[in-house]
Amino acid sequence: MLTNTQLEKYADVIIWGLTTARPKPFRPYDVILLRYDHAALPLAERVFARLLERKLNVIPRALISPTMERTYYDYTDSRLRSFVGPWDKNLFEAMNGNIFLSAPDSLTHLKSVDPQKINEVARARKKLREIMERREEKGLVGWTLCTLPTEELARQAKLSLKEYTSQIVKACFLNEKDPVSRWKEIHRQAQEIKKWLTSMNIASVRLESKNCDLEIAVGSRRRFLGISGHNIPSFEIFTSPDWRGTRGKYFANLPSYRSGNYVSDVTLHFENGRAVKAQAKQGNEFLKKMVAMDEGAGKIGEFSLTDKRFSRIDRFMADTLFDENFGGKFGNCHIAIGASYSDTFKGKTALLTSALKKKLGFNDSALHWDLVNTEDKIVTAKLFNGKTRVIYERGMFTM
Repeated sequence: MLTNTQLEKYADVIIWGLTTARPKPFRPYDVILLRYDHAALPLAERVFARLLERKLNVIPRALISPTMERTYYDYTDSRLRSFVGPWDKNLFEAMNGNIFLSAPDSLTHLKSVDPQKINEVARARKKLREIMERREEKGLVGWTLCTLPTEELARQAKLSLKEYTSQIVKACFLNEKDPVSRWKEIHRQAQEIKKWLTSMNIASVRLESKNCDLEIAVGSRRRFLGISGHNIPSFEIFTSPDWRGTRGKYFANLPSYRSGNYVSDVTLHFENGRAVKAQAKQGNEFLKKMVAMDEGAGKIGEFSLTDKRFSRIDRFMADTLFDENFGGKFGNCHIAIGASYSDTFKGKTALLTSALKKKLGFNDSALHWDLVNTEDKIVTAKLFNGKTRVIYERGMFTM
């Protein structure tokens, strides 16, 4: 497990992530929601203290246990599963910051739950996410999250707890004297890459690897984001493309856990922006139900690349937060099927209405599922002026 010194440094990094993720500085007495799993309590206590020191109003909320979550799905009907408390709506309307400290005791307790029940809950809680997105677009809220090592995560990743903890420590620079300074430097370097990508006015990208040949329309009025404090760790550079211009084959060679289900070797075939065929070596039926969750679930909402020079993560972690930031030998790319990120709009996000989102091809869904490929790959950009340029190869951006 993490030492007291590492927990103190982790708390410092979390505060850096939260303050960096919000465009506007926090003011005294702003409202911060602090959610945490029970095993994350030692870090939650340290983060709680740092927030109070800054004269912020903190609402701590321990999440329900795996047993309680499974009981919820066993005993609820559709009406109960569609319920969203008015107090939660009021909180999200007033919230200025949102922190989640993940430390799961189980990844598989929902494995036998009907995916349709899980979909119902996701669709109902989408209302809360939309409230937060609107406030984020106005610069009124910032959020961040992180993961702490647990026996369950280590077991599912086929690592010892010591090995798993070591991956978190090196990924978040918790073994360095001043990890916040390291994050600030990576943030600065990422700013240069994002500016370079956005300035090229990329019309589309083509991803080629051993098992992928996928073309993605980036679309107009897009910008590239990433390494913004939202996730700890985060090394990805991403955008939300125009879903209508996706065609070809994508393969995710890293497995993932979702709603208690282990899903591996996902292959998606896209035509005219839609996943017309979805297969998985394991979790095939679950994958098909997720893709059919709603109208936008089988469309692309994100395209992302991670430069191996940033990320020290080189093992499967059974946690999307780390797996989508895999460095290793060739870096990684991932696509997300489902919801887009509206802040990738190149303009004032407060002006990005639902009608404009639809016009520009931003996808809307209750789902957002990151699927990761770590193969050696070449990514070629086609610019709006007709020129082409390789932007990523051998796990690195070519800037």
